[in-house]
Amino acid sequence: MSYRDFTLSDVVERFSLTTSETSDMFAVLPPIQPSALLVETLKTNVPIAVAISNEKVRSELIVAPILLELKRAHPHALSFFSGVDLTADAAAGLTGICDFLLSLSPEQAYVKAPVVTLVEAKRDDLAQGVGQCAAEMVGARMWNERAKNPIETVYGAVTTGTTWRFMSLVGSTLSLDFNEYSIHDLPKILGILSSMVTPQRPPSAAR
Repeated sequence: MSYRDFTLSDVVERFSLTTSETSDMFAVLPPIQPSALLVETLKTNVPIAVAISNEKVRSELIVAPILLELKRAHPHALSFFSGVDLTADAAAGLTGICDFLLSLSPEQAYVKAPVVTLVEAKRDDLAQGVGQCAAEMVGARMWNERAKNPIETVYGAVTTGTTWRFMSLVGSTLSLDFNEYSIHDLPKILGILSSMVTPQRPPSAAR
């Protein structure tokens, strides 16, 4: 078993989580205007990605440029990775390749804890990716703890490139944002993603 084999119910039952679904998880966050570079890039890339319509193309042409915008905005506090292995507990099935992950570290040569955000790209079905992303979030928390660099909240996102859905894991509570955000509301998506990569204190210090 690996991350991609998990459904949402699998994750909740196996790791004793409770779920919370809300429509206002990120309602108060201010939007962030995209750079001219990102606007121009997506103007070219989105129609191509939608026309070809497979996960790889959507990941490369839409998702990666958006996440790289965060890296440019936080060059000394954030690292960006694509297609990396994140094995946290093979016996529990918490192993496999993550489409994208963001770490609160400037180290770009290798993944260094703490991993803060996981992003899974899907062709057209967000629901299909929620369980996989939730499992990766549990794995990231274990991985951070093993590296002795835990953080209070691990975030996740499932996206088709043109539609995004977000979630968070705090303690045993997995919170899912009921809203789906369109690429046409890119400033809101960037505002949410930016809030996710704001440095956090360790759980013990946050209480």
